Amino acid sequence: MRISHARLAPVVAAVTTLAAAVVVTPLVAGPAAAAQGCQVDYRPTVWPGGFTATVRVAPGDTALNGWTVGWTYAGDQRITGAWNAVVSQSGATVTARNAAWNGSVPAGGATEFGVQGTVGPAAPAPTGFTLNGVPCNGAPPGSPSPTTSTSPTTSPSPTTSPSPTTSPSPTTSPSPTPTTSPSPTGPPPAGCSGAVLCDGFENQTGSAPSGDWTVVHPDCAGTGAAAVDTATAHAGSRSVRIDGGGGYCNHVFVRANRDLSAVGAVRYGRLWVRHTTALPADHVTVLAMTDAADGNRDLRMGGQNGALQWNRASDDATLPEQSPAGVALSVPLPTGRWSCVEFMVDGSTGQLRTWLDGAAVAGLTADGVPTHDVDGQWYGRTWRPRLTDLKIGWESYGGAADTLWFDDVALGATRIGC
Repeated sequence: MRISHARLAPVVAAVTTLAAAVVVTPLVAGPAAAAQGCQVDYRPTVWPGGFTATVRVAPGDTALNGWTVGWTYAGDQRITGAWNAVVSQSGATVTARNAAWNGSVPAGGATEFGVQGTVGPAAPAPTGFTLNGVPCNGAPPGSPSPTTSTSPTTSPSPTTSPSPTTSPSPTTSPSPTPTTSPSPTGPPPAGCSGAVLCDGFENQTGSAPSGDWTVVHPDCAGTGAAAVDTATAHAGSRSVRIDGGGGYCNHVFVRANRDLSAVGAVRYGRLWVRHTTALPADHVTVLAMTDAADGNRDLRMGGQNGALQWNRASDDATLPEQSPAGVALSVPLPTGRWSCVEFMVDGSTGQLRTWLDGAAVAGLTADGVPTHDVDGQWYGRTWRPRLTDLKIGWESYGGAADTLWFDDVALGATRIGC
């Protein structure tokens, strides 16, 4: 029996002390003026102590060649990271500038970026949205900044937070991260074209997963259970529901029975996941893949210290490292809504990348070059994985429990996309 233990004490509280990421000026020409019809849609997910927000920018009838979005926080929100934009904060004022690859937006088009941060008890909606200095969301020229905007989705706890409807992946290419190699260029293809495995569980006819999937309980079985759910689905009418119990021995997964040998050394995965309870401080797993090059121990994706992480079962190494700097480069898995999780594992080079809702996650990237407090521990030894299967479900190594749904799972040799 193998038991994994958290390597370090929780560091979530320390993360909140981090400053925003270093600003790098994007290499673009000066921004074009924005039209009066511009719209900035701010869609947050808030939990006690933190938040993420997706910001959609629509310029209206004037194309953009470079953009700067601004707003003002009315509460105590502090931004600690961002994707698809270069974001800075001075007091309550936030400035977001396009990255080098997404500055051009056609008339009638839109682009998206995201931010994450810390928040105290108050999280009122931000105000004063501008695009290239022009007030947006219906404010007339020369008027004070607008006082209305998209309200945040706030709640006392993640389990009761109203959830936004499923949103599409960002309309721009996935962003490279400042400390890692850029993600593959160009937008990912739609659907599952070319995937070796592509399953929305619509062919499941009973209450228990069968056919292409087998319910397994690694190491030992407890109260954890897997079932086909016809009440909650990302698309179609079915998903797999996992009732994950707290404590060791409540491990439960559904394992793909499909022959995955055609995937090869470079493996891209995509799954839609929804869950009810925020990732805990202790270690949990929601996806596992057997590594034949590592004693048939699992490469695991899950969470620790409230954020997504990868974990290697053979030596319990984590990506990112469980330090304040490392955890700050990861993101939580939003609760109460469907999220698209993508990953790439390159066994020939020992590299790994991860995307959440189409945005690259800096802390979940291993680019082959050790980075202190991020993937230095991961590269403490040579890592050349040879993955042979795919399992989705729940393992808890502490007292954490969760209810999860998985849908539209895909695996292939090229990026599949959301």
